[in-house]
Amino acid sequence: MGNNFGKIFRLTTFGESHGKAIGGIIDGCPANKEIDLSKVQLDLDKRRPGQSKIVTQRKESDKVEFLSGIFDGKTTGTPIGFIIINKDQKSKDYDHIKDIFRPSHADFVYQKKYGIRDYRGGGRSSARETACRVVAGSIAKQILNEISFNAFVSKVGNIKISSDFSKINFQNIEKNPVRCPDLKKAEEMESLIKAVRKDGDTIGGIVSCVIKNVPVGIGEPVFDKLHAELGKAMLSINAVKGFEFGSGFRGVEMRGSEHNDQYKSDESTKTNNSGGIQGGISNGMEIYFNVAFKPVATIMKNQKTIDKAGKETNISGKGRHDPCVVPRAVPIVESMAALVILDMILINNSKNL
Repeated sequence: MGNNFGKIFRLTTFGESHGKAIGGIIDGCPANKEIDLSKVQLDLDKRRPGQSKIVTQRKESDKVEFLSGIFDGKTTGTPIGFIIINKDQKSKDYDHIKDIFRPSHADFVYQKKYGIRDYRGGGRSSARETACRVVAGSIAKQILNEISFNAFVSKVGNIKISSDFSKINFQNIEKNPVRCPDLKKAEEMESLIKAVRKDGDTIGGIVSCVIKNVPVGIGEPVFDKLHAELGKAMLSINAVKGFEFGSGFRGVEMRGSEHNDQYKSDESTKTNNSGGIQGGISNGMEIYFNVAFKPVATIMKNQKTIDKAGKETNISGKGRHDPCVVPRAVPIVESMAALVILDMILINNSKNL
């Protein structure tokens, strides 16, 4: 249970961080859609480990191999199967936690739930699983080629960019390893991440996303509201602790006269505090939201914990880990957003049967 996402455009993933491979099956993909496999690999390269000095140095090429569902560069309408081979596992780095629970990891709850766990790199609870989401999301983005998805780092620790996303130059996102569109703030963020890593610690941040050209009418009342589906998607990503769209928590400080988005004659709105969604349904304006990521749980400092017998002990992190997850989370956020939008569009189209 819990390894599937979506209702019509449906992704099932499999595999563990230190197993032989990870992979997935995409069902419900429309037929005869052109897919550029090099673009899928490009999205994977943005998520892969070892890409810069501020992320984990695990060396995985993350080369995806498609097994079915794509022929002559087009989708066939049959299930798309794919696999990514794990090549740079160092499972011995986790021998010291075989019988110990790491603070704020899934070790304890997996052991209690299943009575067994794969302690190597966190097993199924590892963020390595998100590579499968990026593959499916990249395909979804290509099918939705008239809709643009732009995710970026807007905050690391207490360093943040302007909340006015209308002034952002999305071309700057890939010009720095942090993936922050404000190049000056990006330098400050990079310095902070390096300092935190040197101290053997980790730090959190926020990934924001702007989706443009979503047609009016996407979203299903009452339980499958568009923002509810986006929220579920984002909260399913490892290390995510918060989701807000539109005015979010800032909205509680405003009066209705300030917050209401008044309509213009062209059916757009003068403001967009709704974040492009009203009544759970897209209104044609830009959809924007923030996703908060906690500091990575593995730190290179001594911490108190317990072992499987309930005995108190000490633990210190070993191996290769991200000091800050948000630079690599950018393509994951984009992908999950694309999975939601495509699935909801397909559901919306079914009303005309």
